[in-house]
Amino acid sequence: MDLIEKELSKEVIFRGKILNLEKYNVELPNKNTSTREVVNHPGAVAILPVDNEGNIYLVKQYRFPIRKVLIEIPAGKFDSPNENPLECGKRELAEEIGKQANKWVELGYIYTTPGFSTEKIYLYLAKELTEVGVNPDDDEFVEVLKVTTDEMKEMIKKGEITDSKSICAFYKYLLL
Repeated sequence: MDLIEKELSKEVIFRGKILNLEKYNVELPNKNTSTREVVNHPGAVAILPVDNEGNIYLVKQYRFPIRKVLIEIPAGKFDSPNENPLECGKRELAEEIGKQANKWVELGYIYTTPGFSTEKIYLYLAKELTEVGVNPDDDEFVEVLKVTTDEMKEMIKKGEITDSKSICAFYKYLLL
């Protein structure tokens, strides 16, 4: 069975600073038509920083769309569509937790919500950390936490960490 949906038309609904919203009319595999609303996102990088003792660095920050403070791994969106994921990761690691890493390991990528968004997050493990000083964006307020692997497992188990990119990166790290 052919599962591909054919684009028939596209309408730009909204163009914003970090995302665009488009509405598509599509032909389904059974030849019926339907509508798809797509949030176009530039992409992002998330970093699991692990020090030489095996501690993991996390950030607590308020997420306005869900009106909650979340515990997450450091992350950030691309500054431009052609930005190199690793360079973005290096910048975000320094900005959010004030560290740089001498060793980087690619952990792959995830699509966060492919039912309506193009957002793709590249995942990295950052090791051999050194201090460079925190330099957050003007609109970014984070608290840095340092936890052990077992503590992070427990935080995920208890629902204290519910952020998908953090859980995925941690799981991929455990598989190494």
